[in-house]
Amino acid sequence: MGEPLLHPDRLLPAQPEVRAIARRLYDEVRHLPIISPHGHVDPRMLLDDPPFPDPAALFIQPDHYVTRLLHAGGVTLDRLGVGEGPLPADRARAAWRLLCENWHLLRGTPVRYWLDAELGDIFGITSRPDANNADALYDRIAEQLAAPSHRPRALLERFGIEFLATTDDPADDLSPHAALAADPAIRTRVAPTFRPDKYLEAGRTDWPDLVKTLGEAADVDVSTYGGYVAALRQRRRHFVEHGAVSADHSHADAYAEPLGGREPERIFRRALAGQATSAETVAFRRHMLFQMARMSVEDGLVMTLHPGIYRNHHPETLHRYGPDTGHDIPVAVEFTRALQPLLAAFGTEPGFHLVLFTVDADVFSREIAPLAGFYPSVYAGAPWWFLDNPSAIREFQRSVTEIAGFARLSGFIDDTRAFCSIPARHDMSRRLDAGHLAQLVAEHRLGEDEAAGTLRTLVAEQPKRVFKL
Repeated sequence: MGEPLLHPDRLLPAQPEVRAIARRLYDEVRHLPIISPHGHVDPRMLLDDPPFPDPAALFIQPDHYVTRLLHAGGVTLDRLGVGEGPLPADRARAAWRLLCENWHLLRGTPVRYWLDAELGDIFGITSRPDANNADALYDRIAEQLAAPSHRPRALLERFGIEFLATTDDPADDLSPHAALAADPAIRTRVAPTFRPDKYLEAGRTDWPDLVKTLGEAADVDVSTYGGYVAALRQRRRHFVEHGAVSADHSHADAYAEPLGGREPERIFRRALAGQATSAETVAFRRHMLFQMARMSVEDGLVMTLHPGIYRNHHPETLHRYGPDTGHDIPVAVEFTRALQPLLAAFGTEPGFHLVLFTVDADVFSREIAPLAGFYPSVYAGAPWWFLDNPSAIREFQRSVTEIAGFARLSGFIDDTRAFCSIPARHDMSRRLDAGHLAQLVAEHRLGEDEAAGTLRTLVAEQPKRVFKL
């Protein structure tokens, strides 16, 4: 008989004396509610509460962490149903078989950890998936998905999610959020997040149409730069009125530099006419990121920033399957010089919160931790994307906390579209934090009571403080 799918001490330190401390610490937080201040779950799923169609629709199609690894191993994305809606029964079962047959491709990855946890904790699966048991596992999971206990709202309650942020377009009317907020059966607070990236990128070919859409949503004349800014400000107010706590930004770099005089108006008009140069549109985007910080000072939305992604790296995949299909690739990024104008203007403003994320691992200790260790507005965002893995998280724990302290961390961010992976990701974070703090206790750098208090704060209090919940 093989090892169990879920070992009770998974991810805890190997040394027996440190593991014993980590177990005690983990037990303090393992059942605490989940605070998820950044993610991509569709609020309409929670509003309409439809049953999940099948295991492929739940575990494979929405999760580009899964599909990219299978694609790298030679499984084409069309066989996995990427970019499609619910698959016919035969294709859904075939996609599930492909995952099980290629389970070895996930070895050593956090994706394997998350899937093991989802299968074991949510569906009671105890056997490792493979080609021989794929159909039996599919049938067992599908049977549970058809039951009321495994519909989205029931799982939301079972997962213990206290706060769940979605990601939303500035032109969205947010009616699903209003309906969820008014529903007494939903105990989770579900909040929108203002994501204006494409409305700031004046170099896009569709930018004039986007500006028009923004103006229509805000009921503001956007034929001038002043009207455009007013429309953004109005839509932010709309989000705040619907419970939003943050505005999220992801561009090619972190530069935020204001333009002087009439330059913003001049470039705005040239961009609307399709005449702006690449240098002008980059300067305009950097100017607008600075203005987004100014607006966060005004309206209180937490500003989260995660630059440095080469999006849609493979043109053919983008064309066939759309964005967010596994080929967004990290590039080197710089924060210290890029953010100096923004932080010089707003870094010590009372109430301004700026959470910095990166997928460039070197940046955590070299730039983000020192910035968070001085500016009261800056917090070090948790490792995510390709850094949301045990080794990178452990390095983050060692390097960032020794420079900035635990109080300057954001708390864990799951950043997922795969609904059932939310508890698995948070559990991984809690286990790794327990292990790190246990090591500090074993080295007599912290008392165990301090470590327990720190861990409870990281899980239950820090995200609320940073995101103003």
